[in-house]
Amino acid sequence: MTFEELVKDHSADMIEKLATWVLNETSVDILFDCIDEDQWSIVTMYQYEEDKELSLRLHLNNRYELYFGYYDDEDEFHEITKDLTEEEKEIIPEVLRKLMKRVLDDEKDIRINGTFIKGKK
Repeated sequence: MTFEELVKDHSADMIEKLATWVLNETSVDILFDCIDEDQWSIVTMYQYEEDKELSLRLHLNNRYELYFGYYDDEDEFHEITKDLTEEEKEIIPEVLRKLMKRVLDDEKDIRINGTFIKGKK
């Protein structure tokens, strides 16, 4: 299976994996970023030993995007993105959606304790 197929066909599993990681970490950064008029909040899980990263981005107008980045054998970086469906958005824990919206609205990074927010709404 290619990484493109993984993102396209198994995005729900990837979202669950990222959400589980967030809720089990003691320190997670939710960052604000922008390029020109596009703004987003982002939470990222890095897999350094495999040269991969998995992110969830919240853009303006409640548009969520799954982002997967990786290095190939020639050390070139590749990015694959997928806009989430309404059903996929529902996989994201409500507390994480609220925190990502807060970062986007305030245009300010935050650091959270995922284990502390686990179980909160």
